[in-house]
Amino acid sequence: MTRAELGTFTLMVGVTASVLGIIVLGRGIATGNERLLRLGRRYSTAILLSAVAAFIVLETALYGHDYSIKFVADNVANATPGLYTFTALWSALQGSILLWALILGIYITATGYAFRKRVTDPLVAWATIVQYVVALFFFGLMATIANPFATTSGFVPLNGQGPNPLLQDHPLVAFHPPFLYAGYVGMTIPFSFAIAALVTGRFGEGWLADTRRASLIAWGFLTVGIILGAWWSYEVLGWGGYWSWDPVENASLLPWLTMTAFLHSVMVQERRGMLRVWNLSLIISTFALTILGTFLTRSGVITSVHAFTESSIGPALLVFFAIVIITGLALIAWRGDLLHSPGRIDGVFSRESAFLANNLLFTGFAFVVFTGTVFPLLVEALENRQISVGSPYFNTMTMPLGLALLFMMAVAPILPWRAVSGEVLRDRLLLPLYVGAIVMVLVVVFGSAGPAGTLAYGLAAFAAAGIVRNFAVAVRARRSALHEPVPKALSGTVRGNPRRWGGLIVHLGVVVIAVGLAASQGSATSRSVQLAKGHSATVAGQRVTYLGSSVTQSAVKATLHSRFEIHDGSSSLGTYSPGISTYPGVTQGIATPSVHIGLARDVYLSLVAAPDDSGRVTVQILVNPLVSWIWTGGLVMALGTILCLVPKKRSASLAMSGAQRADVEEPDRDGAAPPSEPEAIPSPAPA
Repeated sequence: MTRAELGTFTLMVGVTASVLGIIVLGRGIATGNERLLRLGRRYSTAILLSAVAAFIVLETALYGHDYSIKFVADNVANATPGLYTFTALWSALQGSILLWALILGIYITATGYAFRKRVTDPLVAWATIVQYVVALFFFGLMATIANPFATTSGFVPLNGQGPNPLLQDHPLVAFHPPFLYAGYVGMTIPFSFAIAALVTGRFGEGWLADTRRASLIAWGFLTVGIILGAWWSYEVLGWGGYWSWDPVENASLLPWLTMTAFLHSVMVQERRGMLRVWNLSLIISTFALTILGTFLTRSGVITSVHAFTESSIGPALLVFFAIVIITGLALIAWRGDLLHSPGRIDGVFSRESAFLANNLLFTGFAFVVFTGTVFPLLVEALENRQISVGSPYFNTMTMPLGLALLFMMAVAPILPWRAVSGEVLRDRLLLPLYVGAIVMVLVVVFGSAGPAGTLAYGLAAFAAAGIVRNFAVAVRARRSALHEPVPKALSGTVRGNPRRWGGLIVHLGVVVIAVGLAASQGSATSRSVQLAKGHSATVAGQRVTYLGSSVTQSAVKATLHSRFEIHDGSSSLGTYSPGISTYPGVTQGIATPSVHIGLARDVYLSLVAAPDDSGRVTVQILVNPLVSWIWTGGLVMALGTILCLVPKKRSASLAMSGAQRADVEEPDRDGAAPPSEPEAIPSPAPA
């Protein structure tokens, strides 16, 4: 059996396992047969094993240069380095679908194991059916119109074409797509439980508790994937930026925005029983947007350095997208009478009110991005003419929304649940407001950030001060309650409610990113210069001296390196070598920037042109302040997400009563302690 035949067989196993799992579980639900329900869960293992087997077969074909498989011939060459041979699997259309199926198999199997004691629960059974349907769709794509094991027609070449040059120029290609896919695919789990809750009529908060960790994990992966994508763009593309509102970038941002809104509003439903329809709609929208993002990147309808070439899977993805939307809306409409929330907002100045405003801003942000991304496609489809919606639209429309979100992020954690008096509100907001105002004054006096930048710095300081105040109050309350030294009190605080403190750390990461964005977009200095050997240019206080050029040749590419020494005043920051690489069969050279990364600023060098006849080289010098804060903020957000996933620890040493047991939150209603946060709330019986 050839690799192509073996790979196709593994795909058919995945299709068969998905179909059988759907049938067995459906029959088990209809008849109440517990044996069938237990049997149905086991098909998740078959789905995972078939995806693993297909992955291994395709990787061995890539490393074995089996050019009888068209995917291999199109995406690797004999001289392709080992790392980029491995990553070639997800660097093109069919392999990326296989990676999607593999990650989905991992999620489905892990979810089945997590609910192994509840396999007879109809809610879990229906959720598993939905997961199997999604698996069937993607395995069906690979078994038909997107088969990574399709064979080469006619003559089998002796060498392949190799990967896209941009996909074999930086190790981040090994990390960015898998993290992004793990975020995309992970949205299947909360979506499946939302559909199951609608089908079974179980609208209590139990299904939220069931999917809390899966939602956080998927959101965390997507967050890291987006940050890594921005870093990859910054390090590889040579234009000195990290976000250009490219349609593919927007496609990853859209589900992140709606899932972030859900993670905030879900706390309101858990605490107050409100926003049931809203949360269901957000989950369904998030999953639908992942399918839309898959369509944008894999159908060939857009031209982008991030997108794949034109393919035939676009219509199938659009049909699946429509099915998701129609099914979700139909189920919500069907259950509309039963989705009324028992709670209500008691006051404008309350945490639930702030979370609702926060949600409206997130969805408004998503609508702006969605409109700017999809509108050109609609115009082209309906009127057969091309238009573009560029950065000016997105920057103008999203900047006020982003500033408002930064403000709400600062205010919401400080506000108590339910109503609050003006005195309590003043006590909690006064210090952060003072800090924010002082920072804005300092920026005006010593800087030139402009109105938007000044406001961004002030709001970031306001939010950071609120976070620090929250944590200080918690440590003080825990120390007073347990009579412990500060370090143990701090540890007890985190152990007492890691989800809350992880959320504050995530917010702190957002503040760090906001500062990096404001500084790098508002205060960057760029200059293109021609330098002869030994000559220098100074940009924003950074002196760059041209030392000379050389050419290196490998089996993959020829690269011209130009060496520059960077000085900050009298201190040397080192020697950096931006280059231009040429690949066989590619007429245009690929610029590879070289970046000095610093805490205060980056010095970004990108070679514009090779040395001319007189030996003068043209280089773009960009001095970019605080860009490293963006990557640092992403790391802080990832650490906060991990902390949110730590189970809440309850022990005798931490047992408290009354106001001491309020998870060191400040009291609601002018002194009344808030109710302790509920654990997983059992779902009511099916309607």
